[in-house]
Amino acid sequence: MSGPALPVLFDPSYSFDWPGHVFPTDKYRRTAEELVRRGVVAADGLLRPRPASREELLRVHERRYLDLLDAIADGRAPWDPRMEVPVSRTVVDAFTLSAGGTLQAAALALERGAAVNLGGGFHHAYPDHGEGFCLLHDAAVAVEALRAEGRLRRALFVDLDVHQGNGTVACFRDDPEVYTFSVHEEDNYPWPKEEGSLDVGLDSGTGDRGYLEALDGALERVAAEFPRPDLLVYVAGADPFEEDRLGRLRVTREGMRRRDARVLRFATEQGAPVVGLLAGGYALRTDDVVGIHADMAEALARWLAAGRVVPSAP
Repeated sequence: MSGPALPVLFDPSYSFDWPGHVFPTDKYRRTAEELVRRGVVAADGLLRPRPASREELLRVHERRYLDLLDAIADGRAPWDPRMEVPVSRTVVDAFTLSAGGTLQAAALALERGAAVNLGGGFHHAYPDHGEGFCLLHDAAVAVEALRAEGRLRRALFVDLDVHQGNGTVACFRDDPEVYTFSVHEEDNYPWPKEEGSLDVGLDSGTGDRGYLEALDGALERVAAEFPRPDLLVYVAGADPFEEDRLGRLRVTREGMRRRDARVLRFATEQGAPVVGLLAGGYALRTDDVVGIHADMAEALARWLAAGRVVPSAP
């Protein structure tokens, strides 16, 4: 692949252990290995993230919530059922590290045109609580940190996970500089939905044609309502896939590739740098989840190498 290399953030600690849980946390390690196998990134080319700082987390999350997370992790407070996932020090540290990875990836996207964090996309986390397998909203932390540094003003979330990013909407409610766009399965978690900038709820059973037509039409509207964002945050969930266990859309592997291509074509038209995040994916075969994530990263690498976007000046 000629042209600039795609920055890829990854740490083995992303793949913490949730025994018996539907969320396949080993997908992070396996996606990194798949990208190395495909030649998208060299084994020694993976960038190691640093944890998000307390100050960075506090730009999004309430102090009392962060204190509660620490207390639960250290056994000083009971578990909150809304979190829906086991909470330990290892788990909290992994989410904090992934938030740092998304921040670094977003910063690199602004500098170079594109980057991927092989983690992140935890779009159900709210400022004051976690839910939907998400404890910390990594992408919101990244956007707010970069805005505080003066490196970013207007951010666009393109959220194509099968579930609406309710936490994203809550983090940026009434913020005119952040546009939250989601295509998701309507009759699926979360209930009720938050009202984002643009929400496209699809019927269960929607396949490639209906999905891509809906995406095309919605992107036209996004372009009219929020043109030329400083950064496109691509929450590229693998769970619209037809064999996902927590979704009932029927998008094929080829349809998922076409989805990614449409997002990148839109980014080209808007001159927007892209940071890619993995978000959800619960297919019967984890190999499919890994393949879908790797396809997205590889498409972004080829897009960057082809010079599809000119990075903004620092």
